[in-house]
Amino acid sequence: MTEKGVEYRAVNYLKDQLSPGELKKLLKSAGLKPLEVMRSKEPAFQELVAGKKLSDNDLIRILVEHPELIQRPLVVRGGKVVLARPIERLKELGIK
Repeated sequence: MTEKGVEYRAVNYLKDQLSPGELKKLLKSAGLKPLEVMRSKEPAFQELVAGKKLSDNDLIRILVEHPELIQRPLVVRGGKVVLARPIERLKELGIK
């Protein structure tokens, strides 16, 4: 994004933990469910999530406790959020 001249602020949620409320707000703004942002190949996913019937609140709790499970990057611009995987999804934020 720097190459494209887009200003942004990176949040390292592996270091600066998100609260459940912050994560819920990000997901709501992105129109995503917790399961849709989970990295399903991570060992913690296999141990804590795979094959289990969990509520969205359960999944939020797991994501907060295990931020390595959150797909990256979640990009925020002007109150809108996208999971920029693939990177072309940045176009939804007006980033070319």
